[in-house]
Amino acid sequence: MTVQECAKLLGSKDGFLLLTHKNPDGDTVMSAAALCRALRRKNKKAYLYRNPMITKKMLPFVDKLFAPEGFTPKFVVSVDIATENLFPSGFEGTVDLAIDHHPTNSHFASSELIEAEHSACGEIVQKLIREFTGKITKTEATLLFIALTTDTGAFQYANVNEQSFLSAAELLKAGADNQSVMMYFFRKASLSRLRLEGMVYSSMHVYHNGKLVVAPVTQKMMQEAQATEDDCDDLAGLSGRAENAVMNITIREMADGSSRISVRSASGVSSRAVCAAFGGGGHELAAGCTIQATPEKAEQLLLDVVEELCGEQL
Repeated sequence: MTVQECAKLLGSKDGFLLLTHKNPDGDTVMSAAALCRALRRKNKKAYLYRNPMITKKMLPFVDKLFAPEGFTPKFVVSVDIATENLFPSGFEGTVDLAIDHHPTNSHFASSELIEAEHSACGEIVQKLIREFTGKITKTEATLLFIALTTDTGAFQYANVNEQSFLSAAELLKAGADNQSVMMYFFRKASLSRLRLEGMVYSSMHVYHNGKLVVAPVTQKMMQEAQATEDDCDDLAGLSGRAENAVMNITIREMADGSSRISVRSASGVSSRAVCAAFGGGGHELAAGCTIQATPEKAEQLLLDVVEELCGEQL
């Protein structure tokens, strides 16, 4: 549906529950929070699903928006969720509306607003709030600015386009707190995060004359750095800083023994194709998947797939 049709649909419903995805990033959390606040401004009952994986760093922005115990939703909206396997832990049920910017969306919802040309889902929510309420408040603008900047790496990633900056300009005009957002999310880091970054840089594996870089992040590294999930935002971008890197892969060892994979690539090399080979998905230049294997085994499996699918581009 169009943004206009989606706004009309929201206007006809009430009792909203907004879902954020598993391993939530700034885009899913802040976009959902902004939409929740906009719905409340229109006298709608709206809450966020209490996603247990939302980090302490993002919690202050959403802790007053969670659904109370026993709340029964009448209309469920997913925000920035591409497939059912990314539903937050504990959620059971169906989704009435999906708002998403992933071209790999599996069309699980009864209705959907999917615009894959946007660099962040927050851009879609921004248009939707404007259409639905007529304006964007200062608080909503700040939330959406966080969504946009975290999903574009503060406008450094290849997904950035003209619309990204037009959206940012509108949000700043609406009162988004650019200085605080940049300081909180991009300029400052915990000592644990800094220690972890050093370990990531020193343990990178380089292939194809530096065009392919693989960065394992093991449980041992996390323990030695005294790092938590709060320290793991955008780890996927670190190894891509290598000057000759065309594709970079981050392999995070999880507590259950699986490996969470994040792939980033330059234009002409498909991250999505690599992750799709393992049942994952995402964008052409940024995608992810999970492999049920140790980081060492996962790395070998990934190298084989990258060689098969992207060897000629590396």
